[in-house]
Order: sequence, then structure tokens, then C-alpha cells
Amino acid sequence: MRSLSLPAPYCTVALDCAIRLKTEKAIPGTLYQRLIIAEQNLRSELYPYQERVFLFVDPELISPSVCSALLLEIEAAQVQHTPEACMRHVVSHALQAALGKACHTDALQRKLLASPRRTLERYFHAVVTAVEQMASEPSPSPEGHLRRLQEIYRSLLGPAVVSTGRCSGDPVPDRPPNTPLPSPHITFRLWTDEEQLWKELVFFLKPQSQLHLSADLDALDLQGFLPDRELARVSMLSTDSGIERDLPPGAHELPAPSSPEMEHAALQRKGGMKKRVWLPDILMPGGWDGPPGLHQRTGRPSGDGELLPGVSRLHTARVLVLGDDRMLGRLARAYHILRKREMQTFCLTPRLSLQLYYVPVLTPEKPTSSKHLELGELAAFLGRADPWYESTINTLCPAIHKLAEMPPSLDTSRAVDPFILDVITYYVRMGTQPIYFQIYTVKIFFSDLSQDPEEDIFLTELKVKIQDSKFPKDCSSPRKRGVAEGPGAELSLCYQKALLSHRTQEVTVSLRATGVVVKALPASDTEDHMCLRVNLTEVVKSSNLAGRSFSMVTNTFRTASIRIQSQDQRLLTLLLDKDHRRTFRDVVRFEVAPCPEPCSGAQKSRALWLSSQQQKEMERTKADLKPLLMPINTFSGIVQ
Repeated sequence: MRSLSLPAPYCTVALDCAIRLKTEKAIPGTLYQRLIIAEQNLRSELYPYQERVFLFVDPELISPSVCSALLLEIEAAQVQHTPEACMRHVVSHALQAALGKACHTDALQRKLLASPRRTLERYFHAVVTAVEQMASEPSPSPEGHLRRLQEIYRSLLGPAVVSTGRCSGDPVPDRPPNTPLPSPHITFRLWTDEEQLWKELVFFLKPQSQLHLSADLDALDLQGFLPDRELARVSMLSTDSGIERDLPPGAHELPAPSSPEMEHAALQRKGGMKKRVWLPDILMPGGWDGPPGLHQRTGRPSGDGELLPGVSRLHTARVLVLGDDRMLGRLARAYHILRKREMQTFCLTPRLSLQLYYVPVLTPEKPTSSKHLELGELAAFLGRADPWYESTINTLCPAIHKLAEMPPSLDTSRAVDPFILDVITYYVRMGTQPIYFQIYTVKIFFSDLSQDPEEDIFLTELKVKIQDSKFPKDCSSPRKRGVAEGPGAELSLCYQKALLSHRTQEVTVSLRATGVVVKALPASDTEDHMCLRVNLTEVVKSSNLAGRSFSMVTNTFRTASIRIQSQDQRLLTLLLDKDHRRTFRDVVRFEVAPCPEPCSGAQKSRALWLSSQQQKEMERTKADLKPLLMPINTFSGIVQ
């Protein structure tokens, strides 16, 4: 009990373990059975929860040898752990846990292997029913539960084997064999675009045979999701003209006072404005995870609650990405698009719990090289925040490259060693504590006035370079003759200084610089990881007897938001999340601020019905919207 008094997240992990132990002690074999049913997507009416691990790799960032090694381990595991094998494991483990030494394991496994699928399914559902009914009873009876499983065991092996304890000629084993724990069902996907994540989650909720996918994802027919879309409608225009002759025939005849129609009409208002209340929870970062409650699969605290009345979260999607900081930047864009789409359709949030995981796979270079450290900043931050993540996940990167470079074995009968798959399985099962990262939005203005400004987001870094090209002469201000420009460009900075008191202090300064790097991750554990760290290389001009000279000085400051504009003829180039595919050229000005939670279409349409004063208040509250945070699961999270 002393561990429950520790600071978060240690007390949360301790509570998780205590609930697991209590559940397993009350009904032996419950956790194993529920884990297999959920991870292998076995159908059960009494326990309908399903989980899926989506493994995304970008072929541009991950070598083909690493992709082949991962795919080989996943396919080998799926061949061994078929649905029939998983059902045999559930039946065998439940009977062994309940009967103990009275269970003849060898005879039981032989009988299960010889049983056809229809017979195996019947015994599987019988065992699941016995365990789940025992778990649902307010005051369970261990004797009744044991008696039900003994009947299943006797029906499987027959009364002769049960009475003797073992078949004739079978040796007595030294110890009962262990029931294997299969790895979860993993869907391996190559990363193509940011829309792929939302599409895979929809396919997970509804089988592909029930969906009609067109070229436009907005035309996706989400059958069964229409009741949730109705929540996004704020009002409904009345069609009642108020003229008696426009009423349908028979509408003027009143029903009897005691009729059900009259009672129903007394509770409704005809022909009025019908308002619907929008759920405020989905606008918060925690709205995706749902209200706190007890996980119905393991009994531990989780987000698998009811966000809508009568709608349960039966699906859990565990999205695992492999790569470096560039892959995380692409994941952040996909997460932002997913949140924006959810504000319009609201079809995945009530039914799906989304968990994000990250395994760093960097280029096979020296760990101390500058490029290796630059592309692995977020992995290094996770390692500093969670020592177990550092020793378990960050050390996996060299092993992945070594296993991928090993020549294939000529012995086809030799089983594939699932080393990478075992570590990934351990991570997605035990990594339950998320670390939240602030997503930042950048608004970009170009030198071409006919080009509209663009908005994008970044997660780790924004890099600013000075271009050699300049503005057209008609757009530049005249310069004095004989004045040396010097290196870099004249920049105007306006930023909100980050203070410990969280008070706003706006700073405006003009200086000459050769480059700016805006980082969203702290350099040390003592810094706040919810603010920006700006590294600016300033050009300092000095005069001496030899003439005029320039020196470079690096200035660093922390801010919540920043606006930078080029004051002279120089243009800027922006690079987001170290990804060359996300490069913007010919930039004259850009603004960086925390990305807010996407506003719903209901809120936008609601503004049309408000007065001017209410609209002004709504504009003021937009600045107070909670920022969009992307969670990445670790083992212990950040100590609070």
C-alpha cells in the first residue's frame, strides 16, 4: 500500500498492478483469457472488446532490409498463432488455472488438437461464458465456477480419463507445460500519406466489406455512425408556416385527451428552433481518451468509458511508428488531420481508444555523430523522462539494424526468432503512461502577394535559412550607398517571453541574423517542454583599425509564440521537423503559436446565430482554447 502514496505516475502503475492481482486472484485465468480475446480479435458476445496494433513505417526513412525483417517476424507469428490455436490456448489455460494438478494437460491438449473447429468454438465459448459470468456476479461463488469448468473438462476428455487422472501409457510429467502467450495481431503498413491513419481506423471499426470507399475520403459511407453526426447539428429550421391551410390533412383534428399522442405532444414544442447541446469533452485533449474509469478488459484505470450514452468503446487502436523525428512530424500532421475530421464527423471518438507508440529507428551511423543525435531528439527526451524506455526501447535501434543485416538462414525448418516482435509486444502491453507533446502551428506568408498564406504544424523543430535571392527592386526600400550589408538578413522579431509567473510579456526587437532554429523540445530536464526554445545566430558588427568586421553570436531564449519578418531584400526558407519534403521557400514572414484543438463545424455554424456581442465573446474565448497535445506512451511517463 505504500506504493500507492508515491507521486504520479508511480502510484498509477502500482494501482494497475494491484487491480490485476486482485482480479487474477479472484478468478484465475481471467487476464489471460481477456488479453487473448482482445488482441486476437476473437468473437465473443460476453466480452466484445477488440484491439489492433498498427505498425507504420515510411519506406523513405526505413531501409528495405529492416522492413523485410519486421514483416518476416510478423508473418511467422501469425502463422503459428491462428485463431484455432488461440482458442485452444484459452480453453487449456482456463482449465489448468481452475483445476490445478487435477488437470491432465497432455491429454487435454491432444484432445483440443484433434477437435474440429466447430467443436473447438463450442468449448471456447463455454469457457468464456463460465469465466465472464463469474466475473460479473456481485458475490461470485468459487465452488460454482469450479463445478462448471469441471463439467467442461469432463465433457472434453470423458469420464474415464477424468476418474483415472491420466491416459494409460502416458508418463507423468515433471511439471505442467506452460501455455504460450501469443503476440498481438499486428497490421503492417507502409506510410503513404497523412490520411492513411484515419482510413485504417475506420476500417478497423467497420470491416472493409461494409464500407464503400471512393476517391474522396469525405464520401466514405460510415454506416452506423449517423447518430453521432446528428450531434454536430446545432439547430433545425422549422417548416411550419403558421398558416392553417398548409397543415396536412387530419392535422386539425385533436386526438383524445388520454391518448399516447396527446401525452407525447404535451412534452414537445412544435414548429420551434430545436437546439442540440454539443459535448464539450471532445474539444479537450482528454476527450479522445474518454472519461476516467475502470478498463473492462483488465480492470485497470483507462479511458474506455462511455463518451456518449449507450455507446461503449469496444475498440482500442495501438498505433506504433518506426523512424526518426521526421516520422514523428508526419505522425503529428496525421493526428492533427484526424482531430479536425473528428470535429466534423465525430464517428471514431465515441467508439475507439487511440494509443500512440514510438520506436526510434535511426540511420546506421555512429551514435555520437551529429546527424544521428539531431534526428533522435525526441527519442532522447523520452529516454531522459523514462529510464525504462531508454534501456528497453532506445537500445533496440542497433539490434534492429544488426538483425536486418544478418543473412537469411538456409534452413527453412528453423523457426524465426521474434526478438524485435517480443520487444514491441512488451512495449504496447506495458507502455500505458503517456507523455504529451505540444503541437505548434505556423502561418507562412510568401513574397508573391498573389499566393495565399499557408498553415502547417510541426512537433520538434522549425529551421529558418536565409536565401541568396532577394525581393524584386520595386518591393525593396532604397538603401544608402556605401553601407555594407554583411552576412545574413535583417529580421524583426516579436515574441511572448516565457516567464515562470506565466505572465505575458511581449518583446519586439530588430537584428541581423544568419539563421534561426525554433525547437519545441527542451535541452535539459529542468526546462519546460511546453514552450519554444529559439536559437538565433546574430551578426555583430564591429569597427577597428583594420576596418569593419562581423562576428557570430548565438542567442537563446524561451517563448510561447513568435513572429519573424524579413526587413530587407532577403527571403527565407523554412524547414519543418527536419523533413526536406516540408520545405517552404520565398517566405517573408511567419508566425508560430501553439496549435489549438480544432473547432467543430457545430461551433462555426453556431456563431451565425449569435449576436454581435456574443460573437466578440466567442472570438475572445478562441484564444483560451486548450492546445492540441499529442500523447506518446511510455512505461512510467513524467514524474509529477
